[in-house]
Amino acid sequence: MIFQVLGKDPSSAARLGMITTDHGQIRTPIFMPVGTVGSVKGVYHRDLKEDIGAEIILGNTYHLYLRPGLDILKEAGGLHKFENWDRPILTDSGGFQVFSLTGIRKLTEEGCTFRSHIDGSKHIFTPENNVDTQRIIGADIMMALDECCPGDADKRYARKSLDLTKRWLERFAKRFSESEPLYGYSQTFFPIIQGCVYPDLRVEAAEHALEYADAGVSIGGLAVGEPTEKMYEMLEVLNPVIPQDKARYLMGVGTPANILEAISRGVDMFDCVMPTRNGRNGMLFTWDGVMNMRNAKWENDFSELDPRGTSFVDHTYTKAYLRHLFIAGEMFAAMIASEHNLAFYLDVVRQARAHIEAGDFAAWKDAAVKKLTARL
Repeated sequence: MIFQVLGKDPSSAARLGMITTDHGQIRTPIFMPVGTVGSVKGVYHRDLKEDIGAEIILGNTYHLYLRPGLDILKEAGGLHKFENWDRPILTDSGGFQVFSLTGIRKLTEEGCTFRSHIDGSKHIFTPENNVDTQRIIGADIMMALDECCPGDADKRYARKSLDLTKRWLERFAKRFSESEPLYGYSQTFFPIIQGCVYPDLRVEAAEHALEYADAGVSIGGLAVGEPTEKMYEMLEVLNPVIPQDKARYLMGVGTPANILEAISRGVDMFDCVMPTRNGRNGMLFTWDGVMNMRNAKWENDFSELDPRGTSFVDHTYTKAYLRHLFIAGEMFAAMIASEHNLAFYLDVVRQARAHIEAGDFAAWKDAAVKKLTARL
């Protein structure tokens, strides 16, 4: 993987970039739809490419390891072939999912022992077998195994957690360097910068991670319970520490406003389940604000779903029709809403790139955030 900075905004830390992988190029800033178990829930790959404009999607190591399992994935020739996706894929190490299994996991120096949420069977992720697992899955960009520290952790816990993450990173990097890709194309991995909301720990984590970083790093442990302003503060702390030639991936974030604020603080890559999860529950993001499609106010509104939208569904279906589908419990409602929200998120980063290139991103961002956070 190669990352290149192609331009910068004069009034913020926002920048334009290009990631090149063996499965294609990715323009940054970019939003990556989440395809946890080998699919972006409720959305055809055809629509992801042609209508939504996804340049890269995610898979999750924890979920794919449990189901369909590594034997099936290896026999299929990796996740790209298994799900018939010929563009880049990024995989989370599964660390966040494992550490969310409160009560059915145990952290040790060796790794993390956990029980499957599917059948209760016992498993362990170590830095070494996590590399092996992600080699079998075959993502273009892999994540190092880390402990995701809670956003409200005290400094003593955050210190202990970071030390464990650092030791695991060293072992992960060693195994990665000793192993090879399985399917004839290259892979890279991003170290994950932890440190909770403590600036000195974040800087220490970044400096350590950069010893093992190739083309990029991930920023983890944010949007996990801490105030939003603390997240922005940590990004501001990290921006001058991370070299300009490294892609920065903010994991699991967030709302459209969060994304624009993070872009202004130097972040290049984003993922979040919010556009599809919230869409399935009737929430649509638009340039004029957020709509709850179950509200009675849309019952007789026969206007386009989103006149300013970029998706096919925005100009095909009306607000009244989509509300009817949600009230009726029709699965098609979730599909329409998911496609709209993903297309909107991709339009947000597309517009951000255009304004960075034009040199007026900072002013445009401030005006956009006010509208994006309105409730319609």
